[in-house]
Amino acid sequence: MLQINLPEYKFRIKKQDEKLLIFDSQRKRYVSLTPEEWVRQHFIQFLIEVKGYPAAYLAIEKQLNLNGMKKRCDAILYDNTGQPIMIIEFKAPNVLISQATFDQVAVYNSKLNVDFFMISNGIEHYCCRVNIQTARYEFFPEIPHFSVLQSTSR
Repeated sequence: MLQINLPEYKFRIKKQDEKLLIFDSQRKRYVSLTPEEWVRQHFIQFLIEVKGYPAAYLAIEKQLNLNGMKKRCDAILYDNTGQPIMIIEFKAPNVLISQATFDQVAVYNSKLNVDFFMISNGIEHYCCRVNIQTARYEFFPEIPHFSVLQSTSR
């Protein structure tokens, strides 16, 4: 598949009707293996196995209702009380992460009001804290361990 800047993981992949599918352990089903899905599967495993994010706190493809329009977050991280604390957005490796990507996440955040954003195209990864007072993003130098998020959230 595509070369990305994440550890390699073993996934269950199968072919059905000339289409490749990958088993999503979070959603407990096979999903279409698109370039964005390849990034999502690797990144979620990375968060769980390397960065200590509890799998049970991650919701994949969570639907939001924004001004009567249905939008879908690629992933949302919740805290131990069930409150959302992070929006995670994935792009295919050939999609550049731009201001438009951050704007997309900011639109989702108008509904969720989370402290953190994480964005990855499998090659570049960004994690930032939303500073409400300055209306700016404070970027982490690397993807933080889950324990760091817990100690720096509201």
